[in-house]
Amino acid sequence: MVRIRAALASLACVLLVSPLIARDDSFLKFDGGIGVIPVSNVAVAGGVTTVTRNIVRGINSPGQIWVIRGLKADVDSDGRIKVQGRGLLLGGGNNIGTNAGQSVLATLICGVNPPVLSTTTTPVALEPNGDFRIDDVLTPVPANPCDSPVLLIRNATGAVWFAAGILKADDKN
Repeated sequence: MVRIRAALASLACVLLVSPLIARDDSFLKFDGGIGVIPVSNVAVAGGVTTVTRNIVRGINSPGQIWVIRGLKADVDSDGRIKVQGRGLLLGGGNNIGTNAGQSVLATLICGVNPPVLSTTTTPVALEPNGDFRIDDVLTPVPANPCDSPVLLIRNATGAVWFAAGILKADDKN
């Protein structure tokens, strides 16, 4: 009787877990995030100071530092994207430690020259502590494979980026 119960329990586990594993269409995974520092370089030559903005694949940085405590994202071959972000907050200025009333969307960039952008369609509001969840579909559906993938978390209009995802090492295309 004990063997039958053990066998049934094992079978139940296989039946419950197998469909979850089989349905994983993820072709890109991101684990970890990098907040934006708006300036990438400052040079002084002949008394002239030149400040270079931190532009990623044509997307501008905002005017202030943003920090992010955690980020996980999965992108499926059909364009479905799920992102969970924690602690996306201003890292400087008078509103430091706040979400500045922002809503965000996700943009996956494939390729470098010219880059192809796939963006979620519905911005989500940041919680007061900077947490957010995105469950949407990228438009257009990204290429698979996606060459040199970059995931940016951007403001609701898509004008600037606040954070970037860190591609999992085993998912590099």
